[in-house]
Amino acid sequence: MFFIQLKELFKSYGSVTALNGLNLNVPKGSLYGLLGPNGAGKSTALRIICTLLAPDSGFVEVAGHNALLEEKETRRKLGYVAQEVAIDKILTGRELLTLQGNLYHLDKNYKKRRIEELIERLEMAEWIDRRCGSFSGGMKRRLDLASGLLHEPQLLILDEPTVGLDIESRSVIWGLLKELKNKETTILLSSHYLEEVDELADEMAIVDKGKVIANGKPDDLKRELGGDRVTLRVREFSNELEAESVKELIKNINGVSNVVINKKQGYSLNFLVRSNEVISNLTEHLSKENFEVFALAHSRPSLDDVYLQATGKTLMDAELELAGKRDFKLEKKNSMR
Repeated sequence: MFFIQLKELFKSYGSVTALNGLNLNVPKGSLYGLLGPNGAGKSTALRIICTLLAPDSGFVEVAGHNALLEEKETRRKLGYVAQEVAIDKILTGRELLTLQGNLYHLDKNYKKRRIEELIERLEMAEWIDRRCGSFSGGMKRRLDLASGLLHEPQLLILDEPTVGLDIESRSVIWGLLKELKNKETTILLSSHYLEEVDELADEMAIVDKGKVIANGKPDDLKRELGGDRVTLRVREFSNELEAESVKELIKNINGVSNVVINKKQGYSLNFLVRSNEVISNLTEHLSKENFEVFALAHSRPSLDDVYLQATGKTLMDAELELAGKRDFKLEKKNSMR
């Protein structure tokens, strides 16, 4: 049974396409991870699910409700923790939670009990009665999460909840999310931290350029790669021509697959091998063609490898590429003034 269904979602901001036919099914009671670089369309999809933004076209169902037509019913089912923390600096943390409870129209006794439960669980007792303007980023994020959980929603939507947080705050939030998952709360978690999705998610989807390009259980996606990860460099400082030559040489070796040149790592080559014997054959082939192995790393598949297989680049590459585009647009805009 799917708690969330998104079908053929399209959304553009002027000339920028944020969602390009996004399809997504989130099972009830699961923690579902959305992985992708900033600008991939994750936040836009979450805001549409929360009825805060309308798509240009498509279908959205949440807990059996058409979210585009039944907005109030949809909102009652969910709690939303946005990427940007919005907290009144004058109120204390307890006052903010009380205000949030009033907005949810919670019963007075239930509201008080629920606030105390969340203060204890998120380890906020030492500072909850201070003004929010004095809080650190980790404190604000915990308080924001508590606000989204006050009414015990069936669906919790989190947009990069641990970005920039200290280890202690991240650990507290991870622990709470695992507890909520065990209680069969459906959680949709957007992140660009590979280890976060790998640690928490039952299922996941990789989003790139406004569409889902891979989805499934993290371990299944790793197994589908069909081998172990190898990173090869034939020289300390190689070049594109040399890397292409090596790629052509090794991609036809029996047991080698998915050969990709990683320009951000000195034109190293990333690929998969089915067994250790393949590596021996590989080094022999390289030696015969007068290529010396400068560095070779062999490891089990990770989500980084899944992302590399799906997009042809690492998540870090994608972030750098998007950052470069943003810098170029800013430079172009400034030059026109």
